[in-house]
Amino acid sequence: MASFKIEGGHKLNGTITPQGAKNEVLQILCAVLLTPERVVVNNVPDIIDVNKLIFILGELGVKVEKLASNSYAFQADNVNLEYLESADFKRDGSSLRGSIMIVGPLLARFGRGYIPRPGGDKIGRRRLDTHFEGFIRLGAKFRYNKEEHFYGVEAEKLQGVDMLLDEASVTGTANIIMAAVLATGTTKIYNAACEPYIQQLSKMLNSMGAKISGVGSNLLIIEGVDSLGGCQHTVLPDMIEIGSWIGVAVMTRSELTIKNVSWENLGQIPNVFRKLGITLEKKGDDIYIPEQESYEIQNYIDGSVLTVADAPWPGFTPDLLSIVLVIATQAKGTVLIHQKMFESRLFFVDKLIDMGAKVILCDPHRATVIGHDFKSQLKATKMTSPDIRAGISLLIAALSANGTSIINNIEQIDRGYENIEARLKSIGAKIERIEN
Repeated sequence: MASFKIEGGHKLNGTITPQGAKNEVLQILCAVLLTPERVVVNNVPDIIDVNKLIFILGELGVKVEKLASNSYAFQADNVNLEYLESADFKRDGSSLRGSIMIVGPLLARFGRGYIPRPGGDKIGRRRLDTHFEGFIRLGAKFRYNKEEHFYGVEAEKLQGVDMLLDEASVTGTANIIMAAVLATGTTKIYNAACEPYIQQLSKMLNSMGAKISGVGSNLLIIEGVDSLGGCQHTVLPDMIEIGSWIGVAVMTRSELTIKNVSWENLGQIPNVFRKLGITLEKKGDDIYIPEQESYEIQNYIDGSVLTVADAPWPGFTPDLLSIVLVIATQAKGTVLIHQKMFESRLFFVDKLIDMGAKVILCDPHRATVIGHDFKSQLKATKMTSPDIRAGISLLIAALSANGTSIINNIEQIDRGYENIEARLKSIGAKIERIEN
């Protein structure tokens, strides 16, 4: 177990290039199982969750070759399906939520896919029903070992069908797409997630020979094909990390440039930060954040308090609500944060309250934040990171706080952020990693 020791209250300055998108690359890596041919993936972030999935692919018999920094080649021409029923897989697969997305490709290509109940963030219930109901609709038989929490689906051949997803799940949509591309006939997925991650996966699969139309909408039409070939794919910059760097700049009142952010794939993110009073400038494909001594939250036209809520794409991503909440603690004004999709993601606010923030937790989904307008600095404290996004939010709070903070359980942060302390040091942060 490791910790971060952070000396807060220092202004930062410099340029940051975001890593590849964690939530995209987990889908892309699972898709390599759909073909025996070589697949090259560029801009792969070096983070715990991605490295765990690459390890699982290797154990499955996929040939993994590191080509250069952040680029890999994969070839799934000799897949070892016996690994799926081993004790090792039950241990390895249960530690990573993204491992659920190997089921769709394995089911499509080999007629069976298994998974232990996946792990990941402790942010409340995250149902798998969308995934398995989709597979069942495509003709798979479902089985569940209750004692071992082990799921399985099997089918001799999948058959295209019309389906309505019970929720616009990103991973559920990805899994069903990967199953449907090799099914017989046409599949229509209504209420599909349409995040850039799903668009990227669909574009990659189409480059491999799949026939997916409606990309970018919530109705995907997939004409099944007999086989897929290899391809080369480059992962988008991570929009959640981009939002996190905005938070770092704002809370430390620093000037920062974030390079190559893929503006066209940021959706509502810049608009939401601007509603908090933050100045963001588009310079080519970069975001420039000037040094700001204060920022004022906009009210609604009638003067009522602004609500920032998450919603399926193109709405605001839930992964950035904790960053918005931390930024609001030093804004001028008041905002209501409404976390609709996960019921435990706001529970980290007790740490911010310990640091002197004015936050009222209304219920598991809503918190009201009354900003200090930097009239009162947050106080350093000792805390524990409960999940990736709360972890980075507490780190941002610590960078702005008066004094030295300790954050434990930083493995949670490492799951989603590549080499975070070295990159923070490069722009002037006083942070060190302590191995306990």
